[in-house]
Amino acid sequence: MASRIQIPATKYPVERFTLANGLRVVLSPDRSAPVVGVAVVYDVGIRSEPEGRTGFAHLFEHLMFQGSENLEKLAHFRHVQGAGGSFNGSTHLDYTDYFEVLPAGALERALFLEADRMRGPRLTEENLRNQVDVVKEEIRVNVLNRPYGGFPWLKLPPVMFETFPNAHDGYGSFEDLESATVADAQGFFDRYYACGNAVLSVAGDFDVAEATAMIERHFGDVPARPAPVLPAFDEPDIDGERRESYTDRIAPLPAVAAGYRVPDPIAAFEAYLPFSVLAEVLTDGDASRLVERLVQRDRSVTNVGGYLGFMGDEYQVRNPTALLLQAHMPPGGDAGKVLRTIDEELDRLTTGGLKPGELERTQARMSARLLQGTDEVLGRALPMAVLELQRGRPGLLNELPKLISEVTAEQIVTAAATLRPERRAVVEVLPGAGA
Repeated sequence: MASRIQIPATKYPVERFTLANGLRVVLSPDRSAPVVGVAVVYDVGIRSEPEGRTGFAHLFEHLMFQGSENLEKLAHFRHVQGAGGSFNGSTHLDYTDYFEVLPAGALERALFLEADRMRGPRLTEENLRNQVDVVKEEIRVNVLNRPYGGFPWLKLPPVMFETFPNAHDGYGSFEDLESATVADAQGFFDRYYACGNAVLSVAGDFDVAEATAMIERHFGDVPARPAPVLPAFDEPDIDGERRESYTDRIAPLPAVAAGYRVPDPIAAFEAYLPFSVLAEVLTDGDASRLVERLVQRDRSVTNVGGYLGFMGDEYQVRNPTALLLQAHMPPGGDAGKVLRTIDEELDRLTTGGLKPGELERTQARMSARLLQGTDEVLGRALPMAVLELQRGRPGLLNELPKLISEVTAEQIVTAAATLRPERRAVVEVLPGAGA
């Protein structure tokens, strides 16, 4: 039976154009609040970094904040915060983003800042060594000295995948980071930080004609460089269960994560979308299947979660990716038993279908989260930039709530039937805190 829930598409306007130097631009005006969000997204991420330079994409993100063609170190910080704004950047598997949120009157300031570092960041030996140390400390804080650090986003890919782009540690090894040179950084910039490999997106309170003129003024003379050829990261599907375990010296309790390959999120989006809803059916809220069974009834886990994409960016990731299920267990927890229970619940879903109201409740929650996310200007500027970058379709952000509401129970059952033990990779955390 088709879903009864009806979620309309949102209607945020989308204007697109491309500058002569190849920079793609997405504009989404909204005069309801005097705020603008500006995002620049480059088509380079963890999967693109070369062998021997693990962690380089993330390291380079740091370098982009260390001064630029006309601005000294920390000037970007001062100019944004001095206007009452905020800023940041982040590195993902398939892209790197930089963004600002500012009062509407400071739009031109953000455009100048982004254009200036697009021409060239200040790549010096001092800046490089300083940021290598910063990244190493970030690894210590977020991975090495944190319970369950890197679980499962760093630990599961090398079990699931075999090629370097998909399997390597995206945070990087200290050895690779320390051996990076200014020449490496310049080569990375020249190859990947080209106008033709980027998207500029602006959302919020602005006049389209005025914003277009500003963009032409600041970005129009950035030297044109072609985008590099996008490599294929595809890998064969898993042909038998893969399992590994490791001891986390500071983890107090056991944990387990399983990943299942899913259809291509771009080339096979119609087949991919039901897996997004399935992950929520299984783990979203107290009434979800795995929470109800594993947490509330069996008490074999203390929590369980499910999502698509190793970094949780389900609509902003390329192939290959996975549906992940992860759980933390009480003392003495049995990962094998947890996995067998997951298999039972998937079999029950496949053979018995969904309960009345189960799909509609899940779709309503998912759509509400998407709608709430786009309330903020950055919740439009960033995803629209990535959707343009990867699909040439920034308006998909408007369509997602409606598309989710149109996923059928039959599609959910079909998706669940593919999550078989022989098609999964598993990583188990053994607690070492009490050893």
